[in-house]
Amino acid sequence: MLQIIAIVSAALMIIMILLQQRGASLGAGFGSSGELYTSRRGTDKSLFEATIVAAVIFVASIIIALVRG
Repeated sequence: MLQIIAIVSAALMIIMILLQQRGASLGAGFGSSGELYTSRRGTDKSLFEATIVAAVIFVASIIIALVRG
């Protein structure tokens, strides 16, 4: 059961990370970013918080599985 929880939470975490639009353009990798930092709002904030929850569930399920042996 813990393995299923770990796999599902990992898959959800990957999807949520890919959906976040905080990404930068190719030029930002070379130091030329024209974007200003703005705080997260609305759907972006909810997606960010859901990603954190999925990460906590993933780590907790792995730790519990290791302790149970």
